[in-house]
Amino acid sequence: MTSILILNGPNLNLLGTRQPEVYGTTTLADIEAQCTEAAQTLGLDIAFAQSNSEGALVDMIHDARGTHDGLILNAGAYTHTSIALMDAISSAEIPTVELHLSNIHAREEFRHTSYIAKVAVGVICGFGAHGYTLALHAMARHLEDGR
Repeated sequence: MTSILILNGPNLNLLGTRQPEVYGTTTLADIEAQCTEAAQTLGLDIAFAQSNSEGALVDMIHDARGTHDGLILNAGAYTHTSIALMDAISSAEIPTVELHLSNIHAREEFRHTSYIAKVAVGVICGFGAHGYTLALHAMARHLEDGR
């Protein structure tokens, strides 16, 4: 069965209470439940993880190699700063969809730069929690077309 790792970066553990006017009121647990339901419909196996630590995220990306067929990554603020995450994705050679709850291009200028996009097969942003299921569908299609 095709396996997808859904990896969440810093501060996403606070979803539902952190800046609901920007990120909505859906919690990370709610998103995981939605993704589990969508994955079952798509015939995917998923794993879900979150860390506030850049190094832990790098380790999880490395560990995904040979274990998961694809990665959906909401790197949060690390999107705009982390060459280490970009290099980890490139080194792991795992197809990656970059994901954001908010539309990063409609926000502060510094959020317009993404190191992750440089190594991602695509970017989904601005659709709130629904973006996660969009990303699952997009990754499933990408993996299907690539085989």
